[in-house]
Amino acid sequence: MNQLFGLIGFPLGHSFSKGYFTEKFEKLGLSATHTYEKFELAHIEDFPALLNAHKAVLKGLNVTIPHKQHVMGYLDEIDAAAQKIGAVNTVKIFADGKTKGFNTDYWGFRWTLEKWEAFQEIAPQKALVLGKGGAAKAIVTALEDLGLAVQLVSRNKEADTLTYEELNADVMASHLLIVNTTPLGMYPKIDACPAIPYELLTNKHLLYDIVYNPLETLFLKKGLENGAKAVHFGLEMLHGQAEKAWEIWNE
Repeated sequence: MNQLFGLIGFPLGHSFSKGYFTEKFEKLGLSATHTYEKFELAHIEDFPALLNAHKAVLKGLNVTIPHKQHVMGYLDEIDAAAQKIGAVNTVKIFADGKTKGFNTDYWGFRWTLEKWEAFQEIAPQKALVLGKGGAAKAIVTALEDLGLAVQLVSRNKEADTLTYEELNADVMASHLLIVNTTPLGMYPKIDACPAIPYELLTNKHLLYDIVYNPLETLFLKKGLENGAKAVHFGLEMLHGQAEKAWEIWNE
């Protein structure tokens, strides 16, 4: 093995990335030389030590919760798009040890959204984005680039956000796309979901959850039960961003 790739974050019990890339390496006939590992990193301050421990073989990393923003301070260079978004979820490690951060969440999300038939049919003009973490930043940028007006929603009131309690009938009626970027509902806490007023959903609403484990979250289940037109699972976005990461690592 002389090509090591991996995922940093904490915790990592929910992640499908290792299985995805391990299968990919097998299909490409690269299993003898390429491997993918999970690196649970509770503290981003330990990132340099991780790089140093594997410097002879480490070629690329994916980054997940809670490090997508804080990892930026530890990288030698940031891609312009990732800089604009304000979060990194893919790191390329060059032969000389230099590191560069990218954001492939943007590409994975935008790719799936643009080819979603229900999205094309409804053509929403406004979207609610639940959460304000690193993933949310990529989602907001992608939505704005597609021409949608975005309203952030969070448990805590800030100048640019609404709280869940402020999601009244008017807000819900005018925002036909709702994207969950929080970890609520992610394995093992599958009984949790964002506290939106599900009873205000209509057959014009679209719900998208970037959580992919479980495939159908409680957020999506409740959306369908309350009459939403369609829901989108997060697994396809994972595949899209993973393929973009693989492309970056091999450029």
